[in-house]
Amino acid sequence: MRAPDETPGGTPRPPKTSTVVLLLGTIADTTWRMFVPTVTFILLGFWADESWGTIPWMTVLGIIVGTGVTSLLIKRQLEEVKRTK
Repeated sequence: MRAPDETPGGTPRPPKTSTVVLLLGTIADTTWRMFVPTVTFILLGFWADESWGTIPWMTVLGIIVGTGVTSLLIKRQLEEVKRTK
């Protein structure tokens, strides 16, 4: 007699994950990919502007670099989703 969590071949079945949990995980993953790089580079830009007296150029550069890093991270996430389908 086989266990209820095994397939007829005897291999274990993957645990069932609810759609809500998967959706919330995807939202959380996308959120950190969007906000952490952007906020980090903006804060670094503020710091550089205060240190070097370059107001507002380092902050603008931080926005541009943060947005670029965010775009790359979201692109990677979308490619990963395509691979799993």
